Amino acid sequence: MPEQMIGTIQSVIGPVVDVAFTSGHMPEIYDAIMVAMDDGAQLVLEVEQQIGNNVVRTVAMGSTDGLRRGMEAISEGSPIRVPVGPATLGRLFNVTGNPIDNKGPVEAETT
Repeated sequence: MPEQMIGTIQSVIGPVVDVAFTSGHMPEIYDAIMVAMDDGAQLVLEVEQQIGNNVVRTVAMGSTDGLRRGMEAISEGSPIRVPVGPATLGRLFNVTGNPIDNKGPVEAETT
């Protein structure tokens, strides 16, 4: 399992979010970063650029309303994963792989 990295949000400009990590520990391009929102929801960020000084520039995969500087951001060291296989046939998903067709969870074997 990849190493978990914890950072903090440095800036939010629309869907673009900069996240700072500790020295020597930065997520790779296209890695997913999770942010726990105040309402209990999880916001997924995708790393698009390493801009220096241990800061990555990300794009939010959902609304950034309520996101603020200083919030904790956690990277598991892997990209966004979506379910694949026969269980996904005829299903409708959002960009992060969560079902949005009100048919319940997907029992996929592979992501």
